[in-house]
Amino acid sequence: MKSTFAKLALSFTLCAMCTGVAMADGSAFTPLNFDDTAYGGSGSAATTTQTTTINSAAAEAAGNESMQSAILKLDNAQVEVRNELLNAKTQFADVDAQYTSIKAQRKALKSQIKSIERRINQIDKAKEKIRKNMV
Repeated sequence: MKSTFAKLALSFTLCAMCTGVAMADGSAFTPLNFDDTAYGGSGSAATTTQTTTINSAAAEAAGNESMQSAILKLDNAQVEVRNELLNAKTQFADVDAQYTSIKAQRKALKSQIKSIERRINQIDKAKEKIRKNMV
């Protein structure tokens, strides 16, 4: 009973800690929102803030383009890796097919060898019987 209660308390504590982390996702202190805030002050400071926000918007657009190009590069790399995987799978299938066919051939040849050896033994026994009958 105590161990069940302890397990329940530990799982509840873990869930409570994870929920706190999950709820902190939409925080206002993320690095993307630092330039978006405009503080009150004199008129000259407001114009400076506008130009910096315009410059930051242009920088953000350039950053978005570089992020998009990085995502495209990763997509292309993923396609190449998938193609390599497909090639490796087809090669594996070919080798596996060769392996199974060679294994079947080996089994057939082994049974053929055994049957030939049996026939040789039968012939040897027949020769011995004939020699015994001749004497």
